[in-house]
Amino acid sequence: MSKFRVVVTGGSGFIGTHLIHHLKEQGYWVRSVDIMNPHYAQLEADEFSQFDLRDLDGADGAVSGRIDWVFNLAADMGGMGFIGQPSLQAQILYNNTMINFNVLESARLAGVERYFQASSVCVYPTHLLSTERPAPLSEADAYPANPGETYGWEKLQAEHLCLAYHDAYGMQTRIARFQNCYGPLGAWCGEWNEAKADWDYGREKAPAAMCRKVAFAKFTGRPVTIWGDGKTTRSFMWVGDCVRGVVDLMESDEYRPVTLGPERAVSINELVSLIEPIAGVTVERQYVQEGYQGVRGRAFNHTRCEEAIGWVPSTPLEDGLVPTYRWIEANVEAELVERGIL
Repeated sequence: MSKFRVVVTGGSGFIGTHLIHHLKEQGYWVRSVDIMNPHYAQLEADEFSQFDLRDLDGADGAVSGRIDWVFNLAADMGGMGFIGQPSLQAQILYNNTMINFNVLESARLAGVERYFQASSVCVYPTHLLSTERPAPLSEADAYPANPGETYGWEKLQAEHLCLAYHDAYGMQTRIARFQNCYGPLGAWCGEWNEAKADWDYGREKAPAAMCRKVAFAKFTGRPVTIWGDGKTTRSFMWVGDCVRGVVDLMESDEYRPVTLGPERAVSINELVSLIEPIAGVTVERQYVQEGYQGVRGRAFNHTRCEEAIGWVPSTPLEDGLVPTYRWIEANVEAELVERGIL
């Protein structure tokens, strides 16, 4: 069993929570670092440190002591309903840029052996993703750069920063561009809106949002609202596959960015159709134009990932949606009961 001492920033978040669970199962000593306490799960790390990583002193504290590896997952982020809001672009760019610069520099000064940076497929140019079934993109297709949101630009900047530290200081940096990740213990709703007796959109991504909407429809009979025509396509990665890919990449010699995710892409309409039999209902669909929808479709070539780390996702979407939906349905039911709606 490994005796490595690792830090997971963003350890209270969705992927961070699952990554820490995986690392503890593998025998790692883990320090979780976050600005907030864990929300949906009990802390499994050996230590929890609450630091604001936008401050260099906070980043220094996060990696203090003997630390072998750092997994930087900390970010101000969410689904399209969050990262697409015009009023949040400055906040996202500032917060994430400061986090990425500070944590990497602190890790360098602390002599950390390996450093993982979570990136995103939001780095890819929007003009290459304007159709529902675009040609699969390889990592090099991120250039010439033209991300659609500030979030994509700051992730691209973080990648450049890691590559520069690799070249200038010999740091063993690793970079993964995540496709949409889903599973239990993640954000599934925003704030409750008394006026409409429903949740507003928060930081949740499409699988969690659709699971919540189907569960809400099941309990209330209301239609499921879908932004646009429901034909936009995405690939969805089971969180267990994601954390396994992150660790496999960290253990590899590949320092260039790799895209993690499945080949299969489904539309939002297809996603709802996959959730319905799990919920045991057929829902009415209501198409609305509110909300930022992002690019029309995404598809990726995963050759570099498969060749460099031998990783392919093993969990079909149909299988991963079962525990995801059931966890969210239980939360929806509990909150509706608490609010006197059920």
